[in-house]
Amino acid sequence: MRSQEPIKIISQNRRAYFDYSVEENFECGIALQGSEVKSIKEGRVSFGDAFAEIKGQEVWLNNLHIAEYPHASMLNHDPDRPKKLLLHHQEIKRIERRVREKGYTLVPLRIYLKHGLVKLELGLCRGKKEYDKRADIKARDLDREVRREFRLKDW
Repeated sequence: MRSQEPIKIISQNRRAYFDYSVEENFECGIALQGSEVKSIKEGRVSFGDAFAEIKGQEVWLNNLHIAEYPHASMLNHDPDRPKKLLLHHQEIKRIERRVREKGYTLVPLRIYLKHGLVKLELGLCRGKKEYDKRADIKARDLDREVRREFRLKDW
């Protein structure tokens, strides 16, 4: 049994939490090349408009940009190539049923290291409406004001 090693978050997709409401999370591995792993460990990842799609019995991650590793010379990877996600067959079937429902999409939420392996947290998300986004902004601003008042108050 492995010891409880904390995970090290490499990158988070903050935009996903603003644009989508996350219904369910899945931890999955990514099929990567060596230079991609080294680049991810340096934090050279950007989510942009990344999304995952199911093709056949496999899940593929698109539009995740992993910058080229500068020390890899000729053996570098294509920064924008689709990456295969590693999930159990039952999980893929369950996700596929939910994605077929109206409005659901698969969005990468964060990339992290767990026991030395690169993992991706995939979210089953539903798009937010414009008024939901405005309500989130308003709640965030109110929370910021309350924290500011407590900080400035002399006890």
